[in-house]
Amino acid sequence: MSEEERKSVALWAEATKQLVHSDKDLSFPLFVTQNNTTIPIIVTDSLNYIHFEKNINYTENNKKQVLERELERMKDYAPPIKMVISETETQYLYYRESILLQNLKYFPLVQFSVIMLFIIVAYFAFSSSRKAEQNQVWVGMSKETAHQLGTPISSLLAWIELLKMQDVKEEIITEFEKDINRLERITERFSKIGSAPELITDDLRDVVLSTVKYLESRSSKKVQFILDFGKDHHYFVPHNAALFSWVIENLCKNAIDALDNKGTIGLHLFEKNDQIILDVSDSGKGIPKSQFKTIFEPGFTTKKRGWGLGLSLVKRIIENYHKGRIFIKQSEPGRGTTFRIILPKA
Repeated sequence: MSEEERKSVALWAEATKQLVHSDKDLSFPLFVTQNNTTIPIIVTDSLNYIHFEKNINYTENNKKQVLERELERMKDYAPPIKMVISETETQYLYYRESILLQNLKYFPLVQFSVIMLFIIVAYFAFSSSRKAEQNQVWVGMSKETAHQLGTPISSLLAWIELLKMQDVKEEIITEFEKDINRLERITERFSKIGSAPELITDDLRDVVLSTVKYLESRSSKKVQFILDFGKDHHYFVPHNAALFSWVIENLCKNAIDALDNKGTIGLHLFEKNDQIILDVSDSGKGIPKSQFKTIFEPGFTTKKRGWGLGLSLVKRIIENYHKGRIFIKQSEPGRGTTFRIILPKA
C-alpha cells in the first residue's frame, strides 16, 4: 500500500469515528460501511479516486478494471451519498443491491414456475388416470361382447346345417352364411380390442373393395358408392384386415345415416410420398366445425340410439394400432363431410 493510500484510509477511519459520536443523521452510510456484509460499496473523492471499497470480488490482476466497472454500475444504479469528512475533504458513497437481493427478484418467477409445473403434472396424471380407466372399461366391454356373441353364432351355424338338410334354396343359405361369417368377423374385432393386433403388409384396396361390396348388398339402392383408385395400382400397407374393415364400415354407416339412405359415398385411395391416404366422403348433412375434435371422444353421438363409441374406436384402431392419423379433412352443414385416414407406407 502506498503512502497516499495509507493516509487516505487513516483519514477515512478517523472521520468515521467522529461521525459515530456526532449528532448528524448519518446512520445509513455508517451502517453500510461498518456493519454491511453483503452490499457492495465504493467510496471516492470528488475526483473519482477510490478511497475505500467493500464486498467486491476481484484479484490483484484485475482489481483496477473490476472496481472501475463496478463504479460505473453503481453510478447508474443510484445517486451517491455525499459525506463531508472535513472542511477540505468531501467523499461520495456509491452502492448497489447485493447478490442476495438480485436473486430475490427471481424468486416470485421461480415460485410461479414451480406452481405451474405442479399443476401441469397433476393435470397430466389425472388425465392419464382417467384415460386408463376409460380404456379398461372399453376393453372389458369389447371382450365381454365378443364372448356373448360366441354362443348365438354357434347356434346359427347349427341351424344352417339343419336348413341344408331341409332342401332350402341354396341362395338363402348362402346369404345366411355370409351374415354369420360377418358376425364371426365382428366377434374377432371385439376380441382384439385391448391387445396388439397382428399387422400384415398387404394391398389395402382389397379390404376396401370387400367391405364396400358387403355394404352395397345391405344398403338402400339409393345410396351410391363411388370408388376412386389408381388404375392397376396397389397400396401395400401394414394393417389388420379385420380391424381396418371395421373402420371403413363404421365411417360408411355413419355416412349412410347422414344421407338418410339417399346420396353418394366416395372412397378415394391414393399414394403421396411415403404415405397411403384414404378419403371417405359423403354428400350428407355435414358436421359443424365445433364438433371436429369432440366427435372422436367416447360417448359423443348425434343419434337417438347409440353409445357414441364408433368413431372413438376408429380413432384408436388407426392411431394406436396402425400408427396412422384420422381427422375430418373438410365438412360443411348441408354439403357433406370428408374423413381422411393417413397410413405409413410399407
